[in-house]
Amino acid sequence: MRIAGSAGVLTGLRYVGLGLAAAALLSACSAGNFNFGPGGGTSGGASQPLATGKTFGKGPVRVALLLPLSGDPNLAGVGTSMANASELAISFVETNPNIGENITVVLKDTGATASGATQAAQQALSEGASLILGPLRADQVTAAGQVAKAAGVPVIGFSNNSGAASPGVYLLNILPESEVKRSMGYAKKLGKKAFAGVFPTTDFGRIQEGAFRQATADLGLNARAVYNFSSEEEARNVVTQLVPMLQAGQIDALFIPDRATAPSFANLLNEAGIAPGKVQLIGSADWDGDPSILNTTTLAGAIFPAIDDTGYNALLPEYQAKFGSAPHKFATIAYTATILANAGSLANGTPKYDRAQLTLPAGFNGRDGVFRFLPDGRSEYALVIKQVSIGAASVAEGAKL
Repeated sequence: MRIAGSAGVLTGLRYVGLGLAAAALLSACSAGNFNFGPGGGTSGGASQPLATGKTFGKGPVRVALLLPLSGDPNLAGVGTSMANASELAISFVETNPNIGENITVVLKDTGATASGATQAAQQALSEGASLILGPLRADQVTAAGQVAKAAGVPVIGFSNNSGAASPGVYLLNILPESEVKRSMGYAKKLGKKAFAGVFPTTDFGRIQEGAFRQATADLGLNARAVYNFSSEEEARNVVTQLVPMLQAGQIDALFIPDRATAPSFANLLNEAGIAPGKVQLIGSADWDGDPSILNTTTLAGAIFPAIDDTGYNALLPEYQAKFGSAPHKFATIAYTATILANAGSLANGTPKYDRAQLTLPAGFNGRDGVFRFLPDGRSEYALVIKQVSIGAASVAEGAKL
């Protein structure tokens, strides 16, 4: 499944979470950087206008959670699961005597459009929100960010399209730049030296291509070729051009991040005489958990970056007990965002949610493991490397930034 937006594509509903298994308590990676004690917030919640929308928590600092809850059924399903996870995070805060109740989360429906996100953000700001969490799609994050920036309020959006990031608009998701650098670095560790990349001619494909070029430059790798395709005919032509270089050993690692077409490329290479293992195939985090990837025999041995599933598995029974179903894989992101928003040093700081505090180089540790925000709004995550075997994928290397 893909969630498309006019500013790009929020690909594959894929993130499964690393996090702290016992409590998933967000903390600074360096001791003393983050305060979780009883927050003596004095934002004067009683003087704020009444909030429109479901609320979680009783803290004095108002935080808006913007998610698609109507419109496109698929999007609404994701949004509902993330809203449920936020509610669980607030429940954790309320029942933990060591954590101050600093925020009230106000849930607002963006629908499936950028205009819906704009309206939700405007309403949240008029009600005194000090922080906006969400929205989900890239175009919606951009729309909400424009409104919030004008009011001096930061946004922590959930898109994985780095084009939606900017100073003050942070993306709490796995971005192409982070995952490509991680997978390329691992391939380099395996001794691979000559890389090629194949990308769909889409907005998100162009972002992935840019991330590939940047990662190869940063890691000192040899990018031998870059190809683009927008049809099956063009894909077959790419393989025709690749095969002689692969046979001659001029390319020993091939990046094929697009989940939908990766099995076809692997099969085309095999049909052209490139046996599995001749070239190291490298995928994206979008591959994680996809049945067609795991059941394509010609992808055996391929590697891809992912978040360890420990945090998701820790959240699963609690979520099922309360809501009667399994959470969407993005639920861990909303859980982490809510705990982060409640942190005393952010919610009760001056100013609230100060950019310097949000972009601490040490980062934070949430349900999905270690992450940090960069000043330009992008994020970096500690990712594992998984390797495909028939019907499954196993961790080849533990989580690293």
